[in-house]
Formats: sequence, structure tokens, C-alpha cells
Amino acid sequence: MSPPPVLLTFDHGTVVIPRLPAEADALRGLLTEDPRTGRLRAPGRAYRALVLGLRAAGVPYRDEARRFAPLDLAVRGDLEPFPHQQEALSAWRDAGRLGVVEMPTGAGKTVLGALALADAGRPGLVVVPTIELLHQWRRTLEDLLGVEVGVIGGGEKERRDITVITYDSAALQVEFLGHRFGCLVFDEVHHLPSPAYRFIAEGSIAPFRIGLSATVTRPDGAEKAIFQSVGPLVHQVGIEALEGDYLAPYEVVTVPVALDPEEAHAYDEAREEYLSFVRSQGIRFSRPGGWADFIMRAHQSDAGRSAFRAYRRQRRIALASRAKVEALWTILKRHREDRVLVFTEDNETVYRLSRTFLLPALTHQTRPAERKALLEGFADGSLRVLVTAKVLNEGEVLFPCLVVGVGFLRVQRHRHRD
Repeated sequence: MSPPPVLLTFDHGTVVIPRLPAEADALRGLLTEDPRTGRLRAPGRAYRALVLGLRAAGVPYRDEARRFAPLDLAVRGDLEPFPHQQEALSAWRDAGRLGVVEMPTGAGKTVLGALALADAGRPGLVVVPTIELLHQWRRTLEDLLGVEVGVIGGGEKERRDITVITYDSAALQVEFLGHRFGCLVFDEVHHLPSPAYRFIAEGSIAPFRIGLSATVTRPDGAEKAIFQSVGPLVHQVGIEALEGDYLAPYEVVTVPVALDPEEAHAYDEAREEYLSFVRSQGIRFSRPGGWADFIMRAHQSDAGRSAFRAYRRQRRIALASRAKVEALWTILKRHREDRVLVFTEDNETVYRLSRTFLLPALTHQTRPAERKALLEGFADGSLRVLVTAKVLNEGEVLFPCLVVGVGFLRVQRHRHRD
């Protein structure tokens, strides 16, 4: 009598099998024995390798891990992808529909994401960093794919075959949703290595994955984690290759600023308190769960809570120091006749600048009617300056303007020995 087929099930972000036949022993490195049950487990990400390995070894299996089926998707017939989008899609397809594409902001990453979803032909989960992008992706995908798109995040929780979800919500939901989607699209994939987000890719069984970013490389080298969990860098296109034909000509000017003595002292003091607590607790942010470990420990003692407040304080100084605000005012005066789009790292800075300079603000909290009025006013010139927390999505600003980024440069403190 032949042995029963190997059963694959999904359990809270992992793939579980009761046994591994000798014929498939090459897969043993993907699995770990669970001492509680005696069964073998692997991260959800290993699902593709396990299935392909069992097939190659000729081992019968029954797949109860997957809760999705092929999906008939197509982009609208009148869409003509740009050459760089088609090249990126082909490179991703040639890499087995696993990989990362790096292309500049405005080059059409949302369109490429829609093309990838249609090419994969599976239910897809699109992971985005902000509520603003959540709604932008939903609108674009509904327009390009002609389907109703679900949204999870920002108070909404509606899952459909194509669903857009924030990184924060995905981190909480992947153990329950990780077996329901066959294709993952990571917008701004450079966010993924964050300790709080890594499990999104690890806990999903999706066999097809694409990461999109203008800058995949990270200062801490954590892009290696992206390539391990999403796929290799399969295509790059530089901004210089698109300038003029697909992107407006541009000029980048960096305005260096320095903390004034009072803020420099406050920054150093707060950062030292925060890092001292981290060191005393043996917390390593480079390890999976490092950030969650810090949050947990920070709320277990008065010293920890003080350290967390210190973390927020030094971050707030770095993002929007008085010198940066003064530099922005100088730029606004110099360009008083130009349209100026000011973007920041967070909403708190948006509202601070809005109050300081009496400027209109646009964030994910802005209601649709007000958003429409602000964008129309900026387009016709009745509003010269608009402050937002993120660059507006492509297609909403189609005219020349000055773009000023506030709060994105890290503070560098230089210490010299006597």
C-alpha cells in the first residue's frame, strides 16, 4: 500500500506538514520540528519551495495550506505600458515572478503593480506604507483592472480578491490572511526590513512577489532581507533615463542646516537616554522583533517609558528642527511667485508648518471634498503653497512646481577628541 499523500496546512504564518518522506529529504533544511506537536514547520515564505520540491521528488501531497485559486485578471485594453514598465515586467516574469524593481518616483510603479497582478493571475495583496497611498492604489487598481478592490487599514476592513493594506495592518493580519493571496505587491518595499514588518513577507505563502521602490538600498544594509523574502533586484531604471520623455526635467538642490546649540544639546541628551536604555536591555534592532521588544520593555518600567519619550523627542528634533523651519521660510520668501509643494515625513510636522506659516495642509485625514478643492487651487495658482506628509501620487500634480522636503535628513553629530 502506498503511503498517504503529504498534507500541507497553514497555521498562523507557517506551513505545517506531519512528516517528510525520504524521497524529499533535500527539503529538510527548510523545516523545523515543532517540539509541541512533533510536526514539521516552515515559514509561510517556504511554501513555494516546498511545493516545487515535493513535485520534483515525485512525492504525492495534499495542499490544504492554500486558500486561493487562479484569477482571471487583465488591465484595461487601452493601456499602453511605457517601455520601461514593460521591460520591468518582463524581467520580473523571467525571474520566476519573484523580485524587486527600482524606478524613480513618478515612473509608474502603480501601473507596474497592476501589470504584475494581472500577469500573476492570482488574488493579490498590495502592501503600502500610508493611508494616503492605500486609497491611491485602490482608485488606480479599480480603474486599470476593472474590479472592486478591498481595503484594510484606516478604519476599513474589507477583503477582496485584490486588496490593498497598510504595512501596519498587514503586520497584524498576515497570520490570518497569509494563505489567501497568491501575489504580494510591496509598494515602497524599503520599509519591509523594519522589525515590525518583516513577518509580512515571512508569514505569507504567496508564490509570486514584487517589490517596488525608488531607493531599495538602505543605510543599514537591510535590503538583503528584502532580496531574501521578496526576490532579487531584477530591474533598475535611473531617473536620468526617463527625464524629458517620461519625467519632467528637474534640478536637486540640497540645503544643509545645523541644529542650534539648544536643540543640539536636547537632541544629544534625549538620544543618549534612549540608547542607554536600549543597551542596558540588550535590545538589538537588527534582529527580528527588535523594535517590538523595545516597545514591550519600554512600557514595563518608568525608566522604559522615559526612554520611549526620549526616543520620540530626539526624533521630533531631527525631523523638524528650528533651523529647518527657518530654512523653509527663506525658501518660501525667495520663491514667493512660484508654486511650492512642501512634503514632510509625518503629519505632526505638516500641521506644525501649517500653523506656523498659515499654509493649507493635505494629509490622509483631509476629506475628499477639501482634498479636491486644495488640489484644484494649487493647480490654478490660487494656492501658491501646499504642505503634505507625502509626495502626492503621480497624475495629481502635472505642472512645474518647486518641491521642498522637510525632515528627511538625519542629524549627524560630530565629536572631536581634545
